[in-house]
Amino acid sequence: MSRDVSLALVQMSCTDNKEQNVDKAVDRVRSAAADGAQVICLQELFAGPYPCQAEDHRMFDWAEPIPGPTSERMSQLAAELEVVIVASLFERRAPGLYHNTAVVLDADGSTAGVYRKMHIPDDPLYYEKFYFTPGDLGFRVIETRYAKLGVGVCWDQWFPEAARLFALAGAEILLYPTAIGWIDVEKEEFGKNQYNAWQTSMRAHAIANGLWVGAPNRVGVEGPVQFWGGSFLVAPTGELIEQADHEAEQTILETCSLEMLDMVRTHWPFLRDRRIDAYDGLLKRHLSP
Repeated sequence: MSRDVSLALVQMSCTDNKEQNVDKAVDRVRSAAADGAQVICLQELFAGPYPCQAEDHRMFDWAEPIPGPTSERMSQLAAELEVVIVASLFERRAPGLYHNTAVVLDADGSTAGVYRKMHIPDDPLYYEKFYFTPGDLGFRVIETRYAKLGVGVCWDQWFPEAARLFALAGAEILLYPTAIGWIDVEKEEFGKNQYNAWQTSMRAHAIANGLWVGAPNRVGVEGPVQFWGGSFLVAPTGELIEQADHEAEQTILETCSLEMLDMVRTHWPFLRDRRIDAYDGLLKRHLSP
């Protein structure tokens, strides 16, 4: 029996009105489910504006617990539509303790798993270390009704070690809710190469690990950042299956054959040929004195 999974990646713009953002996400999920989607992944921190463009304590007001109002609403929606929803949220875990977290709601509304962003950036207009504590749950695979998911968040997508660990744990589809874009003063000179590097990095994850990789990204202008959209899905062969627009809201909907994993990994046996006896150096910060 074939194992095909219909995957939707939701790309949308956000405002400073949480209710409107969540309502829009709900509408997008409903539309994707009506078109046959079984697994639906929302972009990074979809319930609000990207909060990390400045170190501003007022932005912590956007955080909420998990379970909390937004995750509970998504849980009810998942159960109603019998779909899996990957929802990225600004988590208030405890007083003074915040995470950039993705919660996976299974098709019966239960929480299939939670992932807390492990790699936290600190770049111009992406001051995430001010807001988020690094994740402490590791790179676990989340089993759902339709597929085994590896879920990272944005900056995690640049690290081949994370993708490998998700694959070794049994992931069939690797998802990266994302908020990445161009800074207006850099776009003309660096914009094309920045986007290409982002996509190329994840196409390499698909090839090296023999799994599906999907990345839903924000779109729209927030302050001096133009989130570049361009959400995409890559097959285990590295083939770019679909890519979204750089400016418009859009939902990618494609079928992922999970049977491809065995075929690709058999023909490209990178996992078989790993020299696990020779990789101790990966546990060190640097190999020179």
